[in-house]
Amino acid sequence: MPGKIRQYFKDKKDDTQDFAGNKGLIAKFVVVVLLVYLLVTVALGIYWSTEPATFSVRAHTRAVANEMQREPITGFATTVTMIRIAETLLDKPGGYISNDVFPPGLWMDNMPSWEYGVLVQLRDLSRAMRKDISRSQSQSAEDPDLIIAEPQFHFDNSSWAIPSTEAEYRRGITALKRYLNRLSNPEEATAQFFARADNLGNWLGDLETRLGSLSRTLGESVGKASVSEAVANVDSSNPLDEETGGIDIKTDWTKIDDVFYEARGSSWALLHIFRAIEVDFRKILQDKNAMASVKQVIIELEGTQGEMWSPIILNGGGFGVLANHSLTMAAYLSRASAAISDMRDLLSRG
Repeated sequence: MPGKIRQYFKDKKDDTQDFAGNKGLIAKFVVVVLLVYLLVTVALGIYWSTEPATFSVRAHTRAVANEMQREPITGFATTVTMIRIAETLLDKPGGYISNDVFPPGLWMDNMPSWEYGVLVQLRDLSRAMRKDISRSQSQSAEDPDLIIAEPQFHFDNSSWAIPSTEAEYRRGITALKRYLNRLSNPEEATAQFFARADNLGNWLGDLETRLGSLSRTLGESVGKASVSEAVANVDSSNPLDEETGGIDIKTDWTKIDDVFYEARGSSWALLHIFRAIEVDFRKILQDKNAMASVKQVIIELEGTQGEMWSPIILNGGGFGVLANHSLTMAAYLSRASAAISDMRDLLSRG
Protein backbone atom coordinates (compact mmCIF):
# COMPACT_ATOMS: atom_id res chain seq x y z
CA MET A 1 0.00 0.00 0.00
CA PRO A 2 2.72 2.54 0.85
CA GLY A 3 4.37 1.71 -2.46
CA LYS A 4 1.19 2.49 -4.35
CA ILE A 5 0.90 5.81 -2.54
CA ARG A 6 4.48 6.70 -3.42
CA GLN A 7 3.86 5.72 -7.03
CA TYR A 8 0.71 7.84 -7.09
CA PHE A 9 2.51 10.97 -5.91
CA LYS A 10 5.39 10.26 -8.29
CA ASP A 11 2.96 10.09 -11.20
CA LYS A 12 1.37 13.32 -10.05
CA LYS A 13 4.77 14.99 -9.91
CA ASP A 14 5.60 13.79 -13.43
CA ASP A 15 2.27 15.09 -14.69
CA THR A 16 2.93 18.45 -13.05
CA GLN A 17 6.37 18.65 -14.61
CA ASP A 18 4.98 17.73 -18.03
CA PHE A 19 2.26 20.36 -17.68
CA ALA A 20 4.82 22.99 -16.62
CA GLY A 21 7.03 22.02 -19.54
CA ASN A 22 4.09 22.31 -21.95
CA LYS A 23 3.23 25.73 -20.53
CA GLY A 24 6.80 26.85 -21.08
CA LEU A 25 6.74 25.67 -24.69
CA ILE A 26 3.42 27.43 -25.31
CA ALA A 27 4.75 30.66 -23.79
CA LYS A 28 7.88 30.48 -25.96
CA PHE A 29 5.74 29.83 -29.04
CA VAL A 30 3.52 32.82 -28.26
CA VAL A 31 6.57 35.06 -27.75
CA VAL A 32 8.09 33.92 -31.07
CA VAL A 33 4.79 34.52 -32.89
CA LEU A 34 4.49 38.02 -31.38
CA LEU A 35 8.07 38.87 -32.33
CA VAL A 36 7.54 37.67 -35.92
CA TYR A 37 4.27 39.63 -36.08
CA LEU A 38 5.98 42.79 -34.83
CA LEU A 39 8.85 42.42 -37.30
CA VAL A 40 6.44 41.88 -40.20
CA THR A 41 4.30 44.89 -39.23
CA VAL A 42 7.36 47.11 -38.82
CA ALA A 43 8.65 46.05 -42.25
CA LEU A 44 5.23 46.66 -43.78
CA GLY A 45 5.01 50.02 -42.05
CA ILE A 46 8.32 51.09 -43.58
CA TYR A 47 7.21 49.92 -47.03
CA TRP A 48 3.79 51.56 -46.72
CA SER A 49 5.44 54.84 -45.69
CA THR A 50 7.02 55.15 -49.14
CA GLU A 51 5.52 58.15 -50.93
CA PRO A 52 4.24 57.59 -54.47
CA ALA A 53 6.52 58.90 -57.20
CA THR A 54 5.47 61.77 -59.44
CA PHE A 55 4.21 60.95 -62.91
CA SER A 56 4.19 62.67 -66.30
CA VAL A 57 0.79 64.29 -66.81
CA ARG A 58 1.27 64.64 -70.56
CA ALA A 59 2.34 61.02 -71.04
CA HIS A 60 -0.52 59.76 -68.86
CA THR A 61 -3.03 61.93 -70.72
CA ARG A 62 -1.84 60.59 -74.09
CA ALA A 63 -1.99 57.00 -72.81
CA VAL A 64 -5.57 57.35 -71.53
CA ALA A 65 -6.67 59.12 -74.73
CA ASN A 66 -5.21 56.31 -76.85
CA GLU A 67 -6.83 53.69 -74.64
CA MET A 68 -10.23 55.38 -74.94
CA GLN A 69 -9.59 56.15 -78.63
CA ARG A 70 -10.55 59.75 -77.98
CA GLU A 71 -9.08 63.13 -78.80
CA PRO A 72 -7.59 64.82 -75.69
CA ILE A 73 -9.72 67.96 -75.88
CA THR A 74 -9.70 70.85 -73.41
CA GLY A 75 -10.35 69.53 -69.92
CA PHE A 76 -9.15 66.01 -70.68
CA ALA A 77 -5.78 66.44 -68.95
CA THR A 78 -7.24 67.97 -65.78
CA THR A 79 -9.93 65.30 -65.42
CA VAL A 80 -7.54 62.42 -66.14
CA THR A 81 -5.09 63.84 -63.60
CA MET A 82 -7.80 64.10 -60.93
CA ILE A 83 -8.69 60.45 -61.51
CA ARG A 84 -5.03 59.38 -61.33
CA ILE A 85 -4.50 61.33 -58.09
CA ALA A 86 -7.57 59.75 -56.49
CA GLU A 87 -6.59 56.25 -57.63
CA THR A 88 -3.06 56.73 -56.31
CA LEU A 89 -4.54 57.69 -52.95
CA LEU A 90 -6.35 54.33 -52.79
CA ASP A 91 -3.98 51.99 -54.66
CA LYS A 92 -0.50 53.01 -53.47
CA PRO A 93 1.51 50.54 -51.30
CA GLY A 94 -0.65 49.66 -48.32
CA GLY A 95 -3.71 51.19 -49.94
CA TYR A 96 -5.58 53.92 -48.09
CA ILE A 97 -4.21 54.02 -44.52
CA SER A 98 -6.02 56.87 -42.76
CA ASN A 99 -8.92 54.64 -41.68
CA ASP A 100 -6.88 51.56 -40.67
CA VAL A 101 -7.76 50.02 -37.30
CA PHE A 102 -5.04 47.36 -37.24
CA PRO A 103 -1.22 47.59 -37.27
CA PRO A 104 0.84 48.78 -38.98
CA GLY A 105 -1.58 51.37 -40.36
CA LEU A 106 -2.89 52.06 -36.87
CA TRP A 107 0.60 53.11 -35.73
CA MET A 108 1.43 55.29 -38.72
CA ASP A 109 0.84 59.04 -38.77
CA ASN A 110 3.08 60.44 -41.52
CA MET A 111 1.35 58.68 -44.42
CA PRO A 112 -2.19 59.53 -43.18
CA SER A 113 -1.05 63.18 -43.02
CA TRP A 114 0.28 62.89 -46.59
CA GLU A 115 -3.04 61.38 -47.67
CA TYR A 116 -4.98 64.22 -46.05
CA GLY A 117 -2.89 66.81 -47.89
CA VAL A 118 -3.65 65.11 -51.21
CA LEU A 119 -7.32 64.78 -50.30
CA VAL A 120 -7.71 68.48 -49.49
CA GLN A 121 -6.49 69.45 -52.97
CA LEU A 122 -8.71 66.82 -54.58
CA ARG A 123 -11.71 68.16 -52.68
CA ASP A 124 -10.99 71.79 -53.60
CA LEU A 125 -10.55 71.01 -57.29
CA SER A 126 -13.66 68.81 -57.45
CA ARG A 127 -15.66 71.67 -55.90
CA ALA A 128 -14.23 74.15 -58.42
CA MET A 129 -15.06 71.75 -61.26
CA ARG A 130 -18.66 71.43 -60.10
CA LYS A 131 -19.19 75.08 -59.16
CA ASP A 132 -17.34 76.97 -61.91
CA ILE A 133 -15.29 75.11 -64.50
CA SER A 134 -18.07 72.86 -65.86
CA ARG A 135 -20.65 75.69 -66.04
CA SER A 136 -20.93 78.45 -68.61
CA GLN A 137 -22.59 80.92 -66.22
CA SER A 138 -24.16 81.17 -62.76
CA GLN A 139 -27.62 80.23 -64.07
CA SER A 140 -26.49 77.09 -65.94
CA ALA A 141 -27.13 73.60 -64.58
CA GLU A 142 -24.48 71.65 -62.70
CA ASP A 143 -22.98 68.55 -64.30
CA PRO A 144 -24.81 65.42 -63.01
CA ASP A 145 -21.63 63.39 -62.51
CA LEU A 146 -19.74 66.19 -60.79
CA ILE A 147 -22.72 66.56 -58.45
CA ILE A 148 -21.89 63.00 -57.33
CA ALA A 149 -18.10 63.23 -57.41
CA GLU A 150 -17.68 66.38 -55.30
CA PRO A 151 -19.53 65.19 -52.15
CA GLN A 152 -18.02 61.70 -52.44
CA PHE A 153 -14.52 63.12 -51.97
CA HIS A 154 -15.81 65.11 -48.99
CA PHE A 155 -16.87 61.91 -47.24
CA ASP A 156 -15.33 61.20 -43.81
CA ASN A 157 -11.68 60.31 -44.44
CA SER A 158 -11.45 57.94 -41.43
CA SER A 159 -14.51 55.71 -41.83
CA TRP A 160 -13.48 52.07 -41.62
CA ALA A 161 -16.76 50.36 -42.57
CA ILE A 162 -20.47 50.78 -43.32
CA PRO A 163 -19.62 52.54 -45.52
CA SER A 164 -15.86 52.53 -45.91
CA THR A 165 -13.98 55.61 -47.05
CA GLU A 166 -12.45 53.68 -49.96
CA ALA A 167 -15.86 52.65 -51.29
CA GLU A 168 -17.16 56.23 -51.21
CA TYR A 169 -14.07 57.65 -52.90
CA ARG A 170 -14.27 55.00 -55.63
CA ARG A 171 -17.83 56.16 -56.32
CA GLY A 172 -16.36 59.61 -56.86
CA ILE A 173 -13.72 58.21 -59.22
CA THR A 174 -16.41 56.36 -61.19
CA ALA A 175 -18.41 59.57 -61.52
CA LEU A 176 -15.32 61.41 -62.80
CA LYS A 177 -14.76 58.68 -65.38
CA ARG A 178 -18.34 59.08 -66.60
CA TYR A 179 -17.80 62.83 -66.86
CA LEU A 180 -14.57 62.25 -68.81
CA ASN A 181 -16.32 59.86 -71.16
CA ARG A 182 -19.07 62.38 -71.92
CA LEU A 183 -16.60 65.28 -72.17
CA SER A 184 -14.46 63.52 -74.78
CA ASN A 185 -17.33 61.98 -76.74
CA PRO A 186 -18.08 64.20 -79.77
CA GLU A 187 -21.49 62.55 -80.14
CA GLU A 188 -22.53 63.37 -76.55
CA ALA A 189 -22.05 67.08 -75.90
CA THR A 190 -23.57 67.02 -72.41
CA ALA A 191 -20.36 67.64 -70.46
CA GLN A 192 -18.46 70.92 -70.59
CA PHE A 193 -15.11 72.29 -69.45
CA PHE A 194 -14.75 76.06 -69.67
CA ALA A 195 -11.08 77.03 -69.52
CA ARG A 196 -11.72 80.68 -68.66
CA ALA A 197 -9.66 83.13 -66.65
CA ASP A 198 -12.40 83.74 -64.06
CA ASN A 199 -12.91 80.00 -63.43
CA LEU A 200 -9.19 79.47 -62.88
CA GLY A 201 -8.92 82.62 -60.78
CA ASN A 202 -11.65 81.48 -58.36
CA TRP A 203 -9.84 78.21 -57.67
CA LEU A 204 -6.50 79.99 -57.34
CA GLY A 205 -7.99 82.29 -54.71
CA ASP A 206 -8.97 79.33 -52.54
CA LEU A 207 -5.59 77.71 -53.14
CA GLU A 208 -3.70 80.82 -52.08
CA THR A 209 -5.37 80.74 -48.66
CA ARG A 210 -4.59 77.01 -48.33
CA LEU A 211 -0.90 77.54 -49.02
CA GLY A 212 -0.79 80.57 -46.77
CA SER A 213 -2.14 78.54 -43.86
CA LEU A 214 0.29 75.69 -44.49
CA SER A 215 3.26 78.06 -44.79
CA ARG A 216 2.32 79.75 -41.52
CA THR A 217 1.97 76.45 -39.63
CA LEU A 218 5.26 75.18 -41.05
CA GLY A 219 6.99 78.40 -40.03
CA GLU A 220 5.67 78.04 -36.49
CA SER A 221 7.87 74.97 -36.01
CA VAL A 222 10.42 77.31 -34.40
CA GLY A 223 7.89 79.67 -32.84
CA LYS A 224 6.54 82.96 -34.17
CA ALA A 225 5.03 86.01 -32.56
CA SER A 226 1.27 86.30 -32.83
CA VAL A 227 0.21 88.94 -35.36
CA SER A 228 -3.00 89.69 -33.44
CA GLU A 229 -1.03 90.25 -30.23
CA ALA A 230 1.50 92.43 -32.04
CA VAL A 231 -1.32 94.63 -33.37
CA ALA A 232 -2.99 94.75 -29.96
CA ASN A 233 0.26 95.96 -28.38
CA VAL A 234 0.56 98.99 -30.67
CA ASP A 235 0.05 102.25 -28.78
CA SER A 236 -1.60 104.61 -31.23
CA SER A 237 -1.23 107.59 -28.87
CA ASN A 238 2.56 107.39 -28.86
CA PRO A 239 4.09 105.69 -31.95
CA LEU A 240 7.61 106.05 -30.51
CA ASP A 241 6.85 103.79 -27.55
CA GLU A 242 8.51 100.40 -27.80
CA GLU A 243 6.06 97.59 -28.42
CA THR A 244 5.90 94.80 -25.87
CA GLY A 245 6.27 91.27 -27.14
CA GLY A 246 3.64 88.57 -26.75
CA ILE A 247 3.73 84.82 -26.36
CA ASP A 248 5.18 83.01 -29.37
CA ILE A 249 2.95 80.58 -31.25
CA LYS A 250 4.71 77.29 -31.81
CA THR A 251 3.62 74.04 -33.43
CA ASP A 252 3.60 71.22 -30.89
CA TRP A 253 6.67 69.02 -31.36
CA THR A 254 4.45 65.93 -31.77
CA LYS A 255 2.69 67.59 -34.73
CA ILE A 256 5.70 68.91 -36.64
CA ASP A 257 6.08 65.78 -38.81
CA ASP A 258 2.31 65.63 -39.42
CA VAL A 259 2.22 69.21 -40.70
CA PHE A 260 5.28 68.58 -42.87
CA TYR A 261 3.79 65.50 -44.55
CA GLU A 262 0.42 67.18 -45.03
CA ALA A 263 2.24 69.96 -46.89
CA ARG A 264 4.22 67.40 -48.87
CA GLY A 265 1.04 65.56 -49.87
CA SER A 266 -0.67 68.81 -50.88
CA SER A 267 2.37 69.78 -52.94
CA TRP A 268 2.46 66.36 -54.65
CA ALA A 269 -1.16 66.72 -55.75
CA LEU A 270 -0.77 70.37 -56.78
CA LEU A 271 2.31 69.64 -58.86
CA HIS A 272 0.29 67.34 -61.11
CA ILE A 273 -2.75 69.62 -61.13
CA PHE A 274 -0.67 72.60 -62.32
CA ARG A 275 0.96 70.46 -65.00
CA ALA A 276 -2.57 69.63 -66.20
CA ILE A 277 -3.65 73.28 -66.00
CA GLU A 278 -0.66 74.19 -68.13
CA VAL A 279 -2.15 71.94 -70.83
CA ASP A 280 -5.87 72.73 -70.60
CA PHE A 281 -5.62 76.48 -69.87
CA ARG A 282 -2.67 77.10 -72.19
CA LYS A 283 -4.48 79.54 -74.49
CA ILE A 284 -5.77 81.79 -71.73
CA LEU A 285 -2.44 81.64 -69.88
CA GLN A 286 -0.59 82.76 -73.01
CA ASP A 287 -3.14 85.49 -73.75
CA LYS A 288 -2.76 86.85 -70.20
CA ASN A 289 1.05 86.46 -70.18
CA ALA A 290 0.68 84.18 -67.14
CA MET A 291 2.64 81.20 -68.44
CA ALA A 292 5.81 82.27 -66.62
CA SER A 293 3.91 82.30 -63.32
CA VAL A 294 2.64 78.76 -63.93
CA LYS A 295 6.17 77.59 -64.69
CA GLN A 296 7.36 79.24 -61.46
CA VAL A 297 4.67 77.44 -59.43
CA ILE A 298 5.63 74.09 -60.99
CA ILE A 299 9.34 74.66 -60.30
CA GLU A 300 8.67 75.47 -56.63
CA LEU A 301 6.34 72.47 -56.21
CA GLU A 302 8.95 70.21 -57.77
CA GLY A 303 11.34 71.43 -55.08
CA THR A 304 8.97 70.23 -52.35
CA GLN A 305 9.27 66.66 -53.65
CA GLY A 306 13.02 66.38 -53.16
CA GLU A 307 14.44 63.13 -51.82
CA MET A 308 14.20 62.80 -48.02
CA TRP A 309 17.58 61.65 -46.72
CA SER A 310 16.73 61.99 -43.04
CA PRO A 311 14.68 59.23 -41.34
CA ILE A 312 13.02 61.87 -39.14
CA ILE A 313 11.81 65.43 -39.68
CA LEU A 314 14.51 67.68 -38.21
CA ASN A 315 13.49 70.84 -36.41
CA GLY A 316 16.69 72.82 -36.00
CA GLY A 317 16.68 76.52 -35.24
CA GLY A 318 16.17 78.96 -38.09
CA PHE A 319 19.92 79.69 -38.28
CA GLY A 320 21.08 76.72 -36.21
CA VAL A 321 23.45 73.86 -36.96
CA LEU A 322 20.76 71.29 -37.75
CA ALA A 323 18.42 71.51 -40.72
CA ASN A 324 14.79 72.54 -40.33
CA HIS A 325 12.72 70.65 -42.88
CA SER A 326 9.56 72.58 -42.03
CA LEU A 327 11.16 75.95 -42.84
CA THR A 328 12.55 74.55 -46.09
CA MET A 329 9.08 73.37 -47.10
CA ALA A 330 7.57 76.71 -46.04
CA ALA A 331 10.04 78.56 -48.28
CA TYR A 332 8.99 76.55 -51.34
CA LEU A 333 5.28 77.01 -50.60
CA SER A 334 5.67 80.73 -49.96
CA ARG A 335 7.34 81.23 -53.34
CA ALA A 336 4.65 79.12 -55.01
CA SER A 337 1.98 81.20 -53.28
CA ALA A 338 3.63 84.42 -54.51
CA ALA A 339 3.60 83.09 -58.08
CA ILE A 340 -0.06 82.16 -57.70
CA SER A 341 -0.80 85.71 -56.54
CA ASP A 342 0.90 87.02 -59.69
CA MET A 343 -1.19 84.60 -61.78
CA ARG A 344 -4.42 85.86 -60.26
CA ASP A 345 -3.41 89.45 -60.93
CA LEU A 346 -2.59 88.70 -64.57
CA LEU A 347 -5.76 86.66 -65.12
CA SER A 348 -7.96 89.41 -63.70
CA ARG A 349 -6.71 91.99 -66.20
CA GLY A 350 -8.73 92.65 -69.31
